[in-house]
Amino acid sequence: MEDVRDLIQIMTRRFGFLNKNCCSVGGVNLSVVQSQILYEIDRQHKPSIQQVAEALGTDITTFSRQVQSLMKMNLVKKTPTPEDRRVFELSLTTEGTFVAATIDQQMNAYLNEIFSHMNDFERETVIRSVKLLNKAMSKAGQCCAPTQG
Repeated sequence: MEDVRDLIQIMTRRFGFLNKNCCSVGGVNLSVVQSQILYEIDRQHKPSIQQVAEALGTDITTFSRQVQSLMKMNLVKKTPTPEDRRVFELSLTTEGTFVAATIDQQMNAYLNEIFSHMNDFERETVIRSVKLLNKAMSKAGQCCAPTQG
């Protein structure tokens, strides 16, 4: 059997997940984490800070720092909810919406290019396999979690 970890490592490198900056849009350089935050804010409708942090599986302290940096770049705004002024919801600014849409277009173009090198059966097999892998991963424990002792 092939070394699965090696296959995942190669895919991770080819997607650029290890790069300091994954995306550059109009002079704005974003890390993979920042790109994921924009994606989640765009995907959810005015999510709370906690909702996005949970969706990304990151601790709230690290997440808050990333949100602050995105606010300084004028990509994200944080607004207290009317129901509870201690809870903040996140939304994209006009510039943030543009950056998120541009990244989405770039990723879709890249995926389309990748899939253009496959026939329909191969493409469907890969998509079905990724769905199966995601489902199995959702049932498994967390990778590289600190050990309790």
